[in-house]
Amino acid sequence: MAPKQRTPKVSRNPDLIRGVGKHSRSKMYHKRGLWAIKAKNGGVFPKHDKKAAGEAPAVKAPKFYPADDVKKPLVNKRKPKPTKLRASVTPGTVLIILTGRFKGKRVVFLKQLTSGLLLVTGPFKINGVPLRRVNQAYVIATSTKVDISGVNVEKFDDKYFSKQVEKKKKKGEGEFFEADKEEKNVLPTEKKEDQKSVDAALIKSIEGVADLKTYLAARFSLKAGMKPHELVF
Repeated sequence: MAPKQRTPKVSRNPDLIRGVGKHSRSKMYHKRGLWAIKAKNGGVFPKHDKKAAGEAPAVKAPKFYPADDVKKPLVNKRKPKPTKLRASVTPGTVLIILTGRFKGKRVVFLKQLTSGLLLVTGPFKINGVPLRRVNQAYVIATSTKVDISGVNVEKFDDKYFSKQVEKKKKKGEGEFFEADKEEKNVLPTEKKEDQKSVDAALIKSIEGVADLKTYLAARFSLKAGMKPHELVF
């Protein structure tokens, strides 16, 4: 079967020369039948309403893909559970701190905070350990106990120990080469009074037990030949 021959499209208004048509504008108006369309619609060309554009996506998809793989954070569905307090750690128990600035110091456990950390104190007047928070993973519980019934620790929570973040000031041109003057952090008077009130009640009960004050003031350490797993605290 012979293929159909395509007839080339012929313009209704062929160009005599480039840019100049054979027929005039009014001639083409009649030739295209625009007069009939206008007469059919009451002397006005029909207008078609524009289609409503679909809702644009909230986030436009990127035009190009990133060259490197971008890691997306995984959805964390884990619900935090309250930290379970060890059976050997009870209010008034003497603990031995195993790490940090006060490593080897003996402290008195007061209560467990909402974060799961332990609220302890030396007292400060005996061994220099102030009111502070300690993780129970880094303490050894001893069999020694102190009566803390007279100590009020209701006001102490995690917010009490939070630090105020101060914005760093930008240095000017004149201050750039000057030596930085570091201001020492001064402990508020309110916290000093809180420490004194806790210490006063604790020391009163500590002094009622023989050699307990000396025991708390002494730092714990291991000597040659001592086996930690055989010690009874």
